Amino acid sequence: MLNRLRVFILALAWSSASAFAQGYPSKPIRLVVPFPAGGSVDMVARLVGKKLSESMSQPVLVDNRAGASGNIGMDYVAKSTPDGYTLLMASAALTANVHLYAKIPFDPIKDFAPIIRVADQPNVLVVNPSLGVKNVQELIALAKSKPGKLTFGSAGLGAAQQIAAEVFMMKTGTSMMHVPYKGGAPALADLVGGQIDMMFETSPTAVPFVTSGKLVGLAVTTSKRVSTLPQLPTISEAGVPGYEAYTWLGVVAPAGTPPEVIARLNAEVKKAMTPDFRAQLTEINLIPVGDTAEGFAAYIRNDSANYAKIVKEAKITPQ
Repeated sequence: MLNRLRVFILALAWSSASAFAQGYPSKPIRLVVPFPAGGSVDMVARLVGKKLSESMSQPVLVDNRAGASGNIGMDYVAKSTPDGYTLLMASAALTANVHLYAKIPFDPIKDFAPIIRVADQPNVLVVNPSLGVKNVQELIALAKSKPGKLTFGSAGLGAAQQIAAEVFMMKTGTSMMHVPYKGGAPALADLVGGQIDMMFETSPTAVPFVTSGKLVGLAVTTSKRVSTLPQLPTISEAGVPGYEAYTWLGVVAPAGTPPEVIARLNAEVKKAMTPDFRAQLTEINLIPVGDTAEGFAAYIRNDSANYAKIVKEAKITPQ
């Protein structure tokens, strides 16, 4: 009798979940961006949201909930009802922050259900023209001749720009001074103004300064060259074998979201990644990806482990 009851309960739960998934979505979906409007995470969220609105016949509302290096928006989604109506446009901050802050109110692995990795975002190693270096090897030589004297900026402690620089220093045996800012824009402004020497800046914002000649681009941080800057080698090609450092952008939901909803959203985003959509990502210097939910989950676990290793080896003290 007890076994029959269990079977009945399981069948009822499956039937309810299946019915829910078939009727999903029946109301607007909120896509939370944990950073201010105008950045690459926001831009991708709006592209994805527009496509999903068209294909799922429901509005997808982009909700910018910035603050605490993305932690405010990420925590909001982690604690939201897992029904597929509140999603997060996530980035590498999801996997990095847990290793960079002493107290995080969410777990990047346990509290989220990965849906799809949409794109990768390369960084570009850029220097102020006054530094006088024209390639990566000249930069390494200069850094070694002035240990701890060259300065590099970032959007804040533990930001992707700092992580890229820390990996670079570990692989080249150099030492440079980190200057953290409250955001990438003021750091980039000071780099252009000559207050700092260099930066591993995100490609969407770095490219215009390189093409205008206000900054000197030395290399890109991905394993392959970037189509919008084909003249720049990868850092690995430039003489630092194995170097690779970039951020990713993807969609996740609160843990406990029905698998049928995860599968539906994964399929819808993949369907949205038409040649035109991919061209739009390429125009803002992003590399289109698109993968399975399971593949994205494995990627997030591996990325978190990599950040843990980098933070430990670079002796970055959590805030």
